[in-house]
Amino acid sequence: MTVVTLLPTIAAEKINFIVGPLRLSLNISSLERFADEGTVDRRLADYFRIAGVGETEQIQFREALRKQIEIDPVLFSRLLRTEMGEDMLTRWGEHINIQGGRNGKYALRGAIIKSAFDDEGLTLINILRHLPTNIQINVNQARSLAVRFDSIIIATNFFREEISQLAQQEIANASPTDFSTLPDLRQPGKWPVQKSEWTLRDTQRNRTLKVYIYQPKQQQNAQYPIVIASHGLASSPEHFSDYAEHLASYGYVVAIPQHPGSDRQQLQNLKRGLSRQIFLTSEFIDRPKDISFVIDELERRNQIVFSGKLDLNKIAVIGHSFGGYTALAVAGATLEFEYLAQECPGRLNLSLLLQCRALTLDREVYSLKDERVKAIALTNPLKSAIFGPKGLSKVSVPVYVQAGKYDPATPFVLEQVRPFPWFNSANRYLSLQEGDTHADISELDGGLGELIDNFVYLSLPEPGLLTSYNQALILAFLQVHLREKESFFPYLQSAYADYLSQGEEFKTFLITHDSLEGLKEAISQFQRNHPSIEF
Repeated sequence: MTVVTLLPTIAAEKINFIVGPLRLSLNISSLERFADEGTVDRRLADYFRIAGVGETEQIQFREALRKQIEIDPVLFSRLLRTEMGEDMLTRWGEHINIQGGRNGKYALRGAIIKSAFDDEGLTLINILRHLPTNIQINVNQARSLAVRFDSIIIATNFFREEISQLAQQEIANASPTDFSTLPDLRQPGKWPVQKSEWTLRDTQRNRTLKVYIYQPKQQQNAQYPIVIASHGLASSPEHFSDYAEHLASYGYVVAIPQHPGSDRQQLQNLKRGLSRQIFLTSEFIDRPKDISFVIDELERRNQIVFSGKLDLNKIAVIGHSFGGYTALAVAGATLEFEYLAQECPGRLNLSLLLQCRALTLDREVYSLKDERVKAIALTNPLKSAIFGPKGLSKVSVPVYVQAGKYDPATPFVLEQVRPFPWFNSANRYLSLQEGDTHADISELDGGLGELIDNFVYLSLPEPGLLTSYNQALILAFLQVHLREKESFFPYLQSAYADYLSQGEEFKTFLITHDSLEGLKEAISQFQRNHPSIEF
């Protein structure tokens, strides 16, 4: 028997609710009996009656209390002790206080971790059992929090419809194209692909990079345009392997660096106790510099490795999530610390927790732009707060942005729709994919993918469908704006996304710079109709 089991257990007995001048309380034991047996005692019945909770809602509430989330408790406990985890708990603790009104983050963290390690597992009722002290919830604040969550749902549904209508308007205005007679960009190109691995050492930054190179096996007469791909947080270059194979089969050379300090290995370091952070704050600077360093190395090896076939005047960067930030930084977006500081206390936006870590950087002007980058393609990017309108206005190269309707990590209304007009590019494209839940998050091990999935109570498409959408549209974007092949322009129209979606439950929509004014008007309309919603 351990010493811990000999110590007296201190546990909460009540949840206190503050409703204006009223103070109401509910015994946690009432919720335990309800969760375990389905019994509704008189006190709980009173609460259900006051809150207007019917039989159906009671069944759903009981299921929510008992629902177990499978998760690695060691990794989860360490995540909650990272700076991002602390920030998240602090925000929750502002609404769930310990008795007396103090922030409840430490009580919450202790209860969550104990529940995760407990035999019963991580459930809401088990978290309540493990609370070390009584808690109090300001009902008006809780309702405000619920409204903020609901506002994301309202905005998501509104802008899904608006983007669909804008796409249909673009289809109506364009000359019809019979895509069934054109090559299918979802299929591989004609070139067999070979893969190699480089290990590069940047002595100036004391940083070692693994870089995966995908290229056509056979020499072409024409030169190879270059694509650099930047993976997301806690991910790896393998995230882009399908995209790299696809692009290389069409004659591109694709280089995918592994970003140490924000990759899957960093997550493993956290899990093993070798690091206290899910990513190093220095990655905001090092990631863009990784891209420029890889371009330098491609230039140096052009003659030796590629027989001088690299087209160093045609370089694009694609990035997912944190990699989207990376691509924007090398394309000229500037970090705007004042704007970020204003945004950070605000919205409950998971990606904002990551962006706000940049406030720990020295507030100086960072020169991250690489003039050699001629186009960028972003999937589920995070960018709204760290760059803001001023920072994103510095981006003038062609931009493709892909958003996911079901993305809980970088909500598309906040991270893709709202900032889309801020670019200064004459060629910009916004693609919305139904069913996309932010792929990198689902790749996290330790059960974190399942934890995210529990916030998305929806049926989801096969991942291959969404990949095929993106492969086709990104290829079309690069063929037009990097290779300057006008024959591929029909694929960069709303009609092509509509064609790809035929017969599919989960659609993809594409709007171009032609819909920019329409999107701006939709944003203004939403703000007029919902003045109480933060957007």
